[in-house]
Amino acid sequence: MLIDTHAHMYLDAFDDDVDEVVDRARAAGVEKIVLPAIDVPSIHRALDLCDRYDGMFAMAALHPSETRDATESDFEAVVDLCREDHVVAVGETGLDYYWDRSFDDRQHAFLRRHIQLALDRDLPIVFHNREAFEDLISIVEEVRSELDDPQHLRGIFHCFTGTPAEAERVADAGFHVGIGGILTFKNAGLDEAVRVIPLEQIVLETDAPYLAPVPHRGNRNEPAYVRFIAERVADLKELDLERVAQVTTRNADALFGI
Repeated sequence: MLIDTHAHMYLDAFDDDVDEVVDRARAAGVEKIVLPAIDVPSIHRALDLCDRYDGMFAMAALHPSETRDATESDFEAVVDLCREDHVVAVGETGLDYYWDRSFDDRQHAFLRRHIQLALDRDLPIVFHNREAFEDLISIVEEVRSELDDPQHLRGIFHCFTGTPAEAERVADAGFHVGIGGILTFKNAGLDEAVRVIPLEQIVLETDAPYLAPVPHRGNRNEPAYVRFIAERVADLKELDLERVAQVTTRNADALFGI
């Protein structure tokens, strides 16, 4: 069994064939799919899918790019929705310095509020990071150093594309790395990191509909394709696919409580 820990199944890209996408995922051995939120409407759409399909779970959060215009009522809605049974994590939150640096302070403030929410609700938290690793990990390390029980803060650095040294800092902070389709891209630079990251620190993800792995690169991504990522991890670590599936599934099950 495989778990796709990050798939935006509520987006318009899946409106016409979501039943078929779910069927293909199950045929590929992907029995559980976790849906990250980007804003309040996306949380509701994710929860609707959780009601329709067994094995789907949701997150609740405001994507860092959304925090520029987010209101207090938006965050209050996230807090309320974290009480829903299908919500298994706070996410995706984090920092994104790629598109617009004009509201860094708001990103930082909302990040800290999401972290506190995860601690208050005893939920894992899923971080988006784009060109902001040092600031993100420093905030996580700072918060963790102030906790009576540092292990209470846990989760995933989604779409990890960093170095072995960065992966070690993530591990030291008590977090997993989410490995996705970029691993299959030629010259992506992730091979060395994945070889040395302990399998017990890895969870698998697609980030569907984005970043489809080879051999589907350039097309719409979907949860069934998490198998190609698992196969690449197995190749790099010289392990059987079954072993990679077993450990990464166990990691996700334990983290999300699913």
